[in-house]
Amino acid sequence: MDISNTTALVTGANRGLGRELVQQLLVAGARKVYASARDIAAVQDLVQANPGRVEALTLDITNADQVAAAQARCSDVNLLVNNAGINRGQGFIAAASLVDAQAEMNTNYLGTLAMCRAFALQLGGHGGGALVNVLSILAKVNLPAMGSLCASKAAALRMTEGVRAELAAQRTLVVAVMTGAVDTDMSRDFQGPKSSAAEVAQAVLAGLQHGDEEVYVGDMPGWINGALMLDPKGIERELAKYLPG
Repeated sequence: MDISNTTALVTGANRGLGRELVQQLLVAGARKVYASARDIAAVQDLVQANPGRVEALTLDITNADQVAAAQARCSDVNLLVNNAGINRGQGFIAAASLVDAQAEMNTNYLGTLAMCRAFALQLGGHGGGALVNVLSILAKVNLPAMGSLCASKAAALRMTEGVRAELAAQRTLVVAVMTGAVDTDMSRDFQGPKSSAAEVAQAVLAGLQHGDEEVYVGDMPGWINGALMLDPKGIERELAKYLPG
């Protein structure tokens, strides 16, 4: 995909990777970027720094009315980047209730799916365009310290593969971004190696330009993919050492 003159919508643009994606899209020549957040006060500085090129958009992807309003307002979008997500850092049995698991599933899977559904036909009407789902290499394995996050990302990966098949006829590029830990607030308690937000954003844009359906960023995805090929039960046992709490 040619980024120049693209009109993009980035969810969760108020901080971390989402904010960096907005900035990197502008550097790459995007004509316009809708920077969405639950509280648009957090993206007003981006609007002020890039007049005419960045537009703030109030959007909670778990709110059906707000998703519908975004679809109506952003009719010129030909690149949708689903970056919004949450990580409550909960196991399955150790969690006090199902509340956090439900929130992760509602945001990371169902909210992302709602955005894909809202913009799918519109992307087809703009020559296909591209749809990017920011996931995690933990979609392929379970890290018990954040087990319910892994489950929600696994569901989102299967969903991404299905959406890719459904939108192939309209020539929409559907990309799964498989990150390791990213140096943002969401991973502030993670003690292992982290990729910078800039590194991930640049890899996403490079993948779009190359037409890649999967983008892997950081050391962790390479290690996990290799382990899954050679010894899947071994990697399960290794990650099982990292328990909740």
